[in-house]
Parts: sequence; structure tokens; C-alpha cells
Amino acid sequence: MLLEDDMAVTDVAAPFEMSLAAVSKHLVVLAAAGLIRQEKRGRITWCQIEPDGLRRASIWMQGFGQFDPVDLDDFERFLQEVLEEGPSG
Repeated sequence: MLLEDDMAVTDVAAPFEMSLAAVSKHLVVLAAAGLIRQEKRGRITWCQIEPDGLRRASIWMQGFGQFDPVDLDDFERFLQEVLEEGPSG
């Protein structure tokens, strides 16, 4: 979702069947890993993708020889399918 535009944490959390607090904790971990950036604008926390961080993570994973390069479009389609199927999927 963040590939398309910056998003408020509440908007990131909306499609998931978990609490806003749980999604926020996941986003903090992604930010600490350098995969996204979070910025407080007024009372709203916005998330933005960190392309360099994702690139470094992809290169690091490829170093193990177990992972193919990440096609983010395919990954987004996969996530959309999972969300549409729901938790019993």
C-alpha cells in the first residue's frame, strides 16, 4: 500500500483484522529496520516507504541464495488476495 503513496497509520491499519495498536507496533518495527519512515504531522502519524532500505534488505536476502529478487507488484497482489480471503483463507 505504501508503494503508491504516504499513508496515515489508521489508513494502513484499516484493511487488517487486528487492533490499531498491533498494527502500530508492526510499523514501529519496520521503521526501526529502515524499511519505512514514520513522521508525525500534527496529531497524525504518516508512513512512507524507504526504497533504499527495501533494496538493502532484498540484497541481503539474496545473499542467502534462498530468495529470489522481490517483485513488489507480485507481493502486493498476493497480499490483496490474502486480505480478500480473510483469516480462514
